[in-house]
Amino acid sequence: MPGSIPSFATSDAPAVVRDDRTTRWSGLARAARTGAGAVGLALTLTLVAVALLADVISPTDPFATVGRPLSAPTRAHVFGTDDLGRDVLSGIVHGARTSLIVTAGVTLLAALIGVAVGTAAGYKPGAVDDLLMRGTDFVLVVPRFFMAVVVIALFGPGLDRLILVLGLTSWPAIARVVRAQTLSLAHQAFVDAAHALGASGVRIALRHVLPHTLPAALVIISINAAGVILLEAALGFLGLGDPRLISWGYLASNAQRFIRIAWWMALFPGLAIALAVLGLNLLGDAVNDLLEPRARGAAGA
Repeated sequence: MPGSIPSFATSDAPAVVRDDRTTRWSGLARAARTGAGAVGLALTLTLVAVALLADVISPTDPFATVGRPLSAPTRAHVFGTDDLGRDVLSGIVHGARTSLIVTAGVTLLAALIGVAVGTAAGYKPGAVDDLLMRGTDFVLVVPRFFMAVVVIALFGPGLDRLILVLGLTSWPAIARVVRAQTLSLAHQAFVDAAHALGASGVRIALRHVLPHTLPAALVIISINAAGVILLEAALGFLGLGDPRLISWGYLASNAQRFIRIAWWMALFPGLAIALAVLGLNLLGDAVNDLLEPRARGAAGA
């Protein structure tokens, strides 16, 4: 099911794992060659490219008036203009940069915390595991959207605040996946061999266990990233985004008053959000299918 935690990542049962990083990471390359994976990768790379090249693709200031208000799509303004005569295409292109900044910042922060907590909990079962997992459960039940609304209402809008509050509340799912994978790896033969050779626990966790858990974590990270795009758009729709930056949520919010007479104002920002989320979910699902043990067994039969 799209957006769900993969079943292989929630089981604590040990699995036979070879210390072959090439085999693990080659699965990610195979994911990009599947139909859904190729579409997801293409959409995600397009989002990144548009965000990075926003000033080249649309050098016009997205807040500048460049034409007649509420002008339908024409050759001069491919996506039309809004109620103030601003180019909708320019707003979508520069809004992609805002979404990418928020998504990249939140994803990086959540991944660092989630991988660290999950690895420590899985590699040190007992009191450490119980303490970290109870903390993870507490953060997991915190409503991210309403927490972001409260923080922005108290401290004012800003990308730094948004990234911080979403990043600090988006890591529990990653931690649980990494913990489950670490538990299944902690007593494998190659880990025992590293112990016998005198390697420290930290070295074993970082060099032998962590590389095997990252491909599974990438599935959850991609799903989290899709959720962050929706959250950022929802906050922008409510007027809680950074007023100095254009965003897809702001464009959608501004379009609701003119939905009957200027359909393009709502269609194109909504389509941009949908394609960005679809791309990340398709890419994550393709990786999930390749890493799912039952899928791998069926493929090898």
